[in-house]
Amino acid sequence: MYRIKAIFSNVQLLKRIGITLLLLFIFRITTWIPIPLIDTSSITEFISGNDFLAILNNFTGNALGRFSIMAMGISPYITASIVVQMLQMDIVPVLKEWSEQGETGKQKLNKLTRVLGLVLAFVQSLVLLLGLGIAGSEFLPDILTPSPILYIYMSLVVTAGAAFAMYLADLITRKGIGNGTSLLIVAGIVTSLPSMATILWSKYITNGNGGWDIVLFITVILIYVAVLLGVTFLEIAKRRIPIQYANRQSGQGKTTSDLPIKLNTSGVIPVIFASTILSIPLSVSGMFGLDTTTSLGSWLDQIFNYQQPIGFVLYIGLIVVFSFFYAFLMLNPEKVADNLSKSNAYIPGVRPGLDTQNYIAKLMFKVTLLGTVYLVILAAMPIVTSIVFGFNANESQAVVLGGTSLLIIVGVAMETTNQIETEANNQEYKGIF
Repeated sequence: MYRIKAIFSNVQLLKRIGITLLLLFIFRITTWIPIPLIDTSSITEFISGNDFLAILNNFTGNALGRFSIMAMGISPYITASIVVQMLQMDIVPVLKEWSEQGETGKQKLNKLTRVLGLVLAFVQSLVLLLGLGIAGSEFLPDILTPSPILYIYMSLVVTAGAAFAMYLADLITRKGIGNGTSLLIVAGIVTSLPSMATILWSKYITNGNGGWDIVLFITVILIYVAVLLGVTFLEIAKRRIPIQYANRQSGQGKTTSDLPIKLNTSGVIPVIFASTILSIPLSVSGMFGLDTTTSLGSWLDQIFNYQQPIGFVLYIGLIVVFSFFYAFLMLNPEKVADNLSKSNAYIPGVRPGLDTQNYIAKLMFKVTLLGTVYLVILAAMPIVTSIVFGFNANESQAVVLGGTSLLIIVGVAMETTNQIETEANNQEYKGIF
């Protein structure tokens, strides 16, 4: 009650919330603006038959299915930011130098990320349009014929939409409540929840036989709520390493602290990377008309489709690899041990230097192992539940029990809530005069 009162008594925070809602509303309107010179009536079926495009369509709030100017959304910028973040980890020396130059280096990295995001948006949209053209000319009106200039023009339109999405995300971060990029993704995912409820109601209630179908309907709802609560609890879970400062007296500040290690340090990145890598061969083969009726298409489907046994094992393996890789990339034990030594801090009972590094590495391995198991279960749940409850392809894409979407929603909701509470508790003090 106190928190709600603090929020409504903070005029500046209310303005930020209002600006955020307005910008999200503008973003949702633009997802309905179609790309000029293209017939969107037959695109939905093509996208629903491609796993990677279906995931991307979910993140864009069905903007890709409608083939609007926001077809790529904010996804190219997210991919670019991940690439830049990984390259500055001792891979590209120049980017590492920029990351150590404070605010100036941060501005350089942000500019590079934006440029790379626009390049990726153009390349992705051009490849997608070329794939649609190869799959069939019915995606273009009868009065038009495929040509390089036409494809480049439409790709530039989609790139402009991605640039506008980046601009809106930046406005939400600076003028709104923050997390602009994440909020745009969540805005797209949340719009699919009414469709999920409609499909479940139609499957089990409207077209159901009563009795057992009603039980299944209630069961699916309870599973969704249970998974939501479980993900929330596990995203909060942390392992805290006690830290003590050697040269601080009791009157000079805290002499003890802790180093928190999240159970899921890598977040949703491993699942996105794994699904993206597996979907690339299927996307290319689908664009060239290699479906499961052909020998090569069937072979690719068996290996790279994570709903098949071999593809599922490969999918889980990639999640495990990326989970450990990204966790140790985000929290490097060597750098942590070095920073503790520079701060005259140490872990009680552990010698500074190499012993501290090894201690943190072993503890991170154990925590990451538990987090990886949790991430694998969450990623496998949509596949398992779709088989158990007998969802068809369209139903399994709309009814997602677990998976990346739920993880993103929970993570962004928790982070946004913390920012709102922090802003609400900030008090402005004015002088006597």
